[in-house]
Amino acid sequence: MNLTDFRDNSLLKLQVGGPFLGGMEAVQEAQEYILIQVEQTEEAGSRRRRTQQVGVVSIYLLFYNSFCDTFSFAPILISVQAFLLDSQVVPLSMTHQSLYVTVETQVLMAGLILAGVYVLIIFEIVHRTLAAMLGSLAALAALAFIGDRPSLMTVVEWIDYETLALLFGMMILVAIFSETGFFDYCAVKAYQLSRGRVWPMIIILCLIAAVLSAFLDNVTTMMLFTPVTIRLCEVLNLDPRHVLIAEVIFTNIGGAATAVGDPPNVIIVSNQDLRKKGIDFASFTGYMFLGICLVLLTSFPFLRMLYWNKKLYNKESSEIVELKHEILVWRQTAHRINPASREETAVKCLLMQKVLNLESLLHKKLKTFQRQISQEDKNWEHNIQELQKKHRITDKILLVKCLTVLGVVIFMFFLNSFVPAIHLDLGWIAILGALWLLVLADIQDFEIILHRVEWATLLFFAALFVLMEALAQLQLIDYIGEQTAVLIKAVPEDERLAIAIILVMWVSALASSLIDNIPFTAAMIPVLINLSQDADVNLPVKPLIFALAMGACLGGNGTLIGASANVVCAGIAEQHGYGFSFMEFFRLGFPMMLMTCTIGMCYLLATHIGLGWNT
Repeated sequence: MNLTDFRDNSLLKLQVGGPFLGGMEAVQEAQEYILIQVEQTEEAGSRRRRTQQVGVVSIYLLFYNSFCDTFSFAPILISVQAFLLDSQVVPLSMTHQSLYVTVETQVLMAGLILAGVYVLIIFEIVHRTLAAMLGSLAALAALAFIGDRPSLMTVVEWIDYETLALLFGMMILVAIFSETGFFDYCAVKAYQLSRGRVWPMIIILCLIAAVLSAFLDNVTTMMLFTPVTIRLCEVLNLDPRHVLIAEVIFTNIGGAATAVGDPPNVIIVSNQDLRKKGIDFASFTGYMFLGICLVLLTSFPFLRMLYWNKKLYNKESSEIVELKHEILVWRQTAHRINPASREETAVKCLLMQKVLNLESLLHKKLKTFQRQISQEDKNWEHNIQELQKKHRITDKILLVKCLTVLGVVIFMFFLNSFVPAIHLDLGWIAILGALWLLVLADIQDFEIILHRVEWATLLFFAALFVLMEALAQLQLIDYIGEQTAVLIKAVPEDERLAIAIILVMWVSALASSLIDNIPFTAAMIPVLINLSQDADVNLPVKPLIFALAMGACLGGNGTLIGASANVVCAGIAEQHGYGFSFMEFFRLGFPMMLMTCTIGMCYLLATHIGLGWNT
């Protein structure tokens, strides 16, 4: 191919697709390959023409991206040679683009877009869903500006529909489940177990959440736990926000313990190259489980220290708190009604009138009641009797149906993790479970169930997937990986492994708290494999991969959008009238992230440097 339409000093981007082998191990054994040469003819003087080779590559990979610098307006020649054992036909697709911006400028653009999204979310200038949508639009505009225009089909393919299907299916299951009164019943039981004391109850909830998320995914755990926690806090006159943040932090910690608890771990264990190096389900879970148990043990006292001066109890009496919350819920309901018909307008006016009546009642109560801080209940036994009368299971037949379907769905989640031959994604399991329960429950008013689905959360994830993939196309994630590798190579050999573990761990943790940990993990794995195979570096791959897993999973606690479970929990809490801001999460999550990552790093160093494991 002769290319003549290139500007001066642009980047040539080549993408080659075909029936190639995947993985570095397979490449070394390959006998058939394709050689691609990129040459540019330059005018060296008035008479002489000099041919300069700007890139040669032999590929065996499934999909190949290459960037070659071009030096002038001179034509570029791309030659493709296939070295095959038989004379069979091999299909090959090759696309080329000219990008007019250097990699460093692309990374700078990506960094500015990411910073802009964070400013919008931190200062709550717009809702986080709109912030993610604006960020993804800006990232796509940046790609178009540099000359890499993805088609609409490509952008739609960037969205991870399995995650969205899992969220949607579980939201419907939980919406029907809440009709049974089961969450209220669970809240009363937890109150009974803790004998009316707050901290034992919070520790029990966090521990159960951590254990569950080690086997289920974090999103499912938080979807089941958030409604129970909110009801429990309402019963105890506690502010649910702090309890929910503590729970979601421990969900993220617990998810790191096994190979199926967190998406980065799933990506690591399912990588074929790493399996050949001995990182399989059992060895990965065995090593991570020990470290996470150590992290959990130290996390509880640290959480108590963080919450030392936090007023977990509401400052007003439970009657006033309930009245305030009721006003908020009625107002939200009124705003959600779209007055399309006369009847709907009348209903909206009635609801607003009810809000005004409740507000005048609250005003009177605030005058008569003095502000009092609730103390831990001394007469908790009497309270339980009252609560058991008030919060009962309302529909036992529906509860049996819900428990059956949810039991089967959770069993299928486990089976999918441990038996890969099923070939049924988590999203499909959740959707099929939701459809099955909708049929069994015989829901007449489908609109009510759809109102319970958090469309804003689903839209946020879709926009976030597009944003992260566009930032990856702008070379941001690859650049982070390459710079980490450069830093590791610069360290003296006797200290290299320790520095590499520390560097990979903290870069992963900080990157995962700012950008989604799924594309980051996927991009870092080949970087670390190449680093371990570099004869000059001489590093074992296992310690680096465990450092990546530990950092990527624990780093999710750093910010509100660092992990999927955080966003889901915030969305459900907002729907119940207890939304928490980015900064509220950050004040508790970021110190916990720093502490847990420090403990994780000490464990990695003690086992790999001190005891010589996996080296």
